[in-house]
Amino acid sequence: MSEIRNMRIIFMGTPEFAIPSLRVLVDHGYDVVAVVTAPDRPSGRGQQLTPSPVKEFAVSRGLHVLQPEKLKDPVFLQSISDLQADLAVVVAFRMLPEVVWALPKRGTLNLHAALLPDYRGAAPLNWALINGETKTGATTFLIDRQIDTGAILLKTEIDIPYAWTAGDLHDAMMERGAALVLETVQAIENDRVQPQPQDESAISHAAPKIFKEDCRIDWSRSAASLYNFVRGLSPYPAAWTMLNGKILKIFKVTEGDLDVQGVSGTLMLDGKNELWVRCGEGSLRIDALQIEGKKRMETAAFLLGHREELSHVE
Repeated sequence: MSEIRNMRIIFMGTPEFAIPSLRVLVDHGYDVVAVVTAPDRPSGRGQQLTPSPVKEFAVSRGLHVLQPEKLKDPVFLQSISDLQADLAVVVAFRMLPEVVWALPKRGTLNLHAALLPDYRGAAPLNWALINGETKTGATTFLIDRQIDTGAILLKTEIDIPYAWTAGDLHDAMMERGAALVLETVQAIENDRVQPQPQDESAISHAAPKIFKEDCRIDWSRSAASLYNFVRGLSPYPAAWTMLNGKILKIFKVTEGDLDVQGVSGTLMLDGKNELWVRCGEGSLRIDALQIEGKKRMETAAFLLGHREELSHVE
């Protein structure tokens, strides 16, 4: 049985990543007086209006849902003001105006998927892997006027196994972050946490939003750095290259000692099922990919229909 808590909480989030954090608060008896999420959006072939994952979960638990198009809409602002919330919890939501984050009596806390102040920005999971980090973590902090700069509440560390992709780290962070959100809310409730200013001298990496062109593979780089590049973008937004005028997304590669002769980007078949590519230093075996217009597949399946057209990627 969950306890009955006195704190009134507004939860803000949209994607699947936010659901465990909302679930753990509800399951522990916190009074989630509203869930703020994105409006329903057209999706799929039929472009039917589809609710966000957070809305679907909130509705299943009978929670009050608000879906403002604009966060400064007077009707929305009045709605959340009337709720008289003690605290707002933000997990994977959009940037908030001050008129929203300053409203709750005890502030608005945000979950960030990195150990702040390092990896501030929109894509901390991806950049941690791209940079070959072996450790990362999650941070809860109080939102202020600048992005990801507010006073830190709590942190938790996560080891990154060498074989993990961004998808693996996302799933681990989703659960570990939810536990940290609960711990932070409990600490605030019991006055057991003192917000600490961020140490600006501790910043060594940024985590800016990643665009399509940022995901193009430069085969002149070393195999080791490209291994991290591919896994850091897998499964989304996905590293890509060009093969015979078509976009080829690459989701999984393996480092090896096979010596592929030729310039960077040269392809070589090794037996019936293996496809290797020459890098600036060393070579990589391509294990999972997706050619433009087709579904993702293992390389062995791809080779059944494309063996004769493989010479070079660029």
